[in-house]
Amino acid sequence: MNQFSDLSLSAVLKRNLAAHGFEKPTPVQTAAIPPALDRRDVVATSQTGSGKTLAFVLPMLSQLLEPPVAEGVQAVILTPTRELAIQIHEVFVKLAAGTPIRAAVVVGGLNENSQLLNIRRGAQVLIATPGRLNDFLGRRLVKLNKVHLLVLDEADRMLDMGFLPTITRIIEATPAARQTLFFSATIEKSVAHLIGQHLREPVRVAIGSAEKPAADVDLHVYEVEKTRKHELLRALLHREAGSFLVFARTKHGADRLAKRLALEGVKAAAIHGDRTQNQRNRALRGFQEGSYRVLVATDVAARGIHVDDIAHVVNFDLPQAPEDFIHRVGRTGRAGRRGVASTFATREEQGEVRRIERALTLTLARQTSPEAAPGVVLLPVAAKAHRPAPKPFGAKRSFAPKGRRFAARWA
Repeated sequence: MNQFSDLSLSAVLKRNLAAHGFEKPTPVQTAAIPPALDRRDVVATSQTGSGKTLAFVLPMLSQLLEPPVAEGVQAVILTPTRELAIQIHEVFVKLAAGTPIRAAVVVGGLNENSQLLNIRRGAQVLIATPGRLNDFLGRRLVKLNKVHLLVLDEADRMLDMGFLPTITRIIEATPAARQTLFFSATIEKSVAHLIGQHLREPVRVAIGSAEKPAADVDLHVYEVEKTRKHELLRALLHREAGSFLVFARTKHGADRLAKRLALEGVKAAAIHGDRTQNQRNRALRGFQEGSYRVLVATDVAARGIHVDDIAHVVNFDLPQAPEDFIHRVGRTGRAGRRGVASTFATREEQGEVRRIERALTLTLARQTSPEAAPGVVLLPVAAKAHRPAPKPFGAKRSFAPKGRRFAARWA
């Protein structure tokens, strides 16, 4: 298909697509939507920002609108974070306007009574994080015995967060004859096992490389003294237009940086796991609407940030693993727009920068300092640091327990 109008969709869905500017599908939408409309299982991998949400919401609505419109929960979308569930719901509401199809958001951190009320009022779709939905199942507050379409969105991230047993219980609560749409950035061993166990002859869709940043992102690296990182960030903010998503390694660091920017007159907010749901919603909404120019985030919050027009991503602190680098820089260069991703690294972190490059088979363009940031120097390509070898990137002994701790908090 070259246009959404080429699809056999109801008039109301075509009208809603046109009203919100959805005319030409992205590659992943072109490949995944037709088999999904044919009720085939689909396994799709593509880079962040490629339009996966529409690739499963549109076929779901098309099926649910087939007469007679059934009652009860007919479809479930599982996703790793509350923010992502809320953003999926926003897309769903746009496309479902003027139809009798309703969705309920089922996540932790929000009032469960209002969520249950939405379900009891006839929501046919649940957009849920695994922890809260599993809790409702365990307390017999929701039934999934009529579900005929299940979507697992960002499955690799859900498994990273320790949700495999929970996801398995949810899948087993749905009919075996259901259709399953499986979206993941990577297909690692645990993900492949889940696919092999629960999907039936799926159509495989692979768009681009999920192990490299999108081609529309310019990758830069600056060598900068740790005490001058903030000065360099201010220089980039002064030199370049548009919104900035800045990644800090810790929650305390994110709060500290956002507060310092705000005191200096930059409209900035922070988002991380210790913020309340209302605080995270306000920060993300303000960033989307332009009330905040800078959003400072930790990696645990990164998967919930889906904003199409982020001009610049900054790795203020280096990520803990190369795959985190991919997810971070994938927040820019979305929806056909070009983006920039800058990484700040001290001289002592040169080895870690080179390890990212080797793991992802890419080269970060070495940048000299902007005029407003003295003390920032070029990072030599062949420089060797005389220091003990750094700890291995992404060592499982440290990352996996962290994921399990996050699972309960972000459910």
